[in-house]
Amino acid sequence: MENGKKILVAYFSASGETERLARTIASATGGDLFEIVPETPYTAADLDWNDKRSRSSVEMNDPASRPAVASRVADMDAYDAVFVGFPIWWYVAPTIVSTFLEAYDFSGKTVVPFATSGGSNMGGTEAILHACCSPATSWKPGRRLASRASEGEVRRWVEGLGL
Repeated sequence: MENGKKILVAYFSASGETERLARTIASATGGDLFEIVPETPYTAADLDWNDKRSRSSVEMNDPASRPAVASRVADMDAYDAVFVGFPIWWYVAPTIVSTFLEAYDFSGKTVVPFATSGGSNMGGTEAILHACCSPATSWKPGRRLASRASEGEVRRWVEGLGL
C-alpha cells in the first residue's frame, strides 16, 4: 500500500469462492497471500450442511471446535494489517478461522475480516472473532463481498478503511 504498511491476506476457502476474492484483495493492496488450509482437508461429504452428522455441521454446532491448520504464517510479526477471509457458514466464520486467529498475537496489528456468502450476512461473526484475539488488536468493520468483486470495488473499500 502507499502508506508502507505490510499487508497479509489470509483466507480459508472451501470451494474457491473466498480464494478468488482474497486474490483480488491481495492485488488491490499489494498484500501477501496465505491460505488457511485444514490439516485434514474437507471432502464434499464433510461440507454437506444438510447432513447434521457431516464434519462441517458437527464443527459449527460446537463453538469450542478448533480444526487444525496445516501450516503457519512464516513471519506474522512482519505484518501491520491482516485481512482474514472466509465463507459464511451458519451465519458465522468456520471454526478453523478461530483456530488461525488464536495461533498468533495480533497485538498492535489491524485485523479486517471479509466474507463470501450465497446470501447470508456476517451475523455474529465479528464478536466471535474479536474474542479470539488480544484486546490490543485493532479491528476494522468486516464486510461481505461477492467473490467476483472487481479490483476497483475492492480498492474503494480498502481505501475507505483508513489503514
